[in-house]
Amino acid sequence: MHVTRRDLVNALASGGGAVLAATFHVAGRLRPTAKPLHPRGRVVRATLVRRGLSPACGVRWLDEPGVDEVLARPSRATGLPASLPDIHGLALRVPLASGGHGDLLFASTGKGPITRFTLTVSRSEQRRPLTTLLPYRAPAGPLLLAAFPTAPDRFDLACASPRGRWRVFGDLVLHDVAVVDADPVISFDPVLDTVPGLEPYEWVRRLREGAYAEARRTR
Repeated sequence: MHVTRRDLVNALASGGGAVLAATFHVAGRLRPTAKPLHPRGRVVRATLVRRGLSPACGVRWLDEPGVDEVLARPSRATGLPASLPDIHGLALRVPLASGGHGDLLFASTGKGPITRFTLTVSRSEQRRPLTTLLPYRAPAGPLLLAAFPTAPDRFDLACASPRGRWRVFGDLVLHDVAVVDADPVISFDPVLDTVPGLEPYEWVRRLREGAYAEARRTR
């Protein structure tokens, strides 16, 4: 039987996804009343002003200017005390014209051609770039998103090909008003809830879907 490169990548991703799902299962057993990962966080309202892109990348949400009132959740991955370094996360829930929503997840990384795929730690989400870590399938090819801190609770949102330069498409401002009782129940899921034009690759879906399903189950 001929095995293609895509078959091999998907198989490896499925194996990796099983490991991640097991990790989330263990974390959920250890933290039965909290999120398995990123347990420390807050859900706040935020405003995203999209500048648009020229030349366009083929994703309407990135290419066209607009204003979105979004939900944002800054968080710490392992839940260590604030005085200690941790991997930081930023989740965004974007309203869609269809009436649904799309979720985007960012984690603290570098921003170079290699380091944008490497998780990093710091004491604050304001000290490191945050990227989607894994690429989306976009009309013009693989695309990553990033959030670059510019001031307290302010970020430039940008996109780039896996090894390309970052192009800023929007300004994100987090408001210092928590959404009451939202954090324990809201679940950001970039596999189930996507922004049109930013579709997970099959290998990304296989890598993530088990972990997110386990996270929903344990909660």
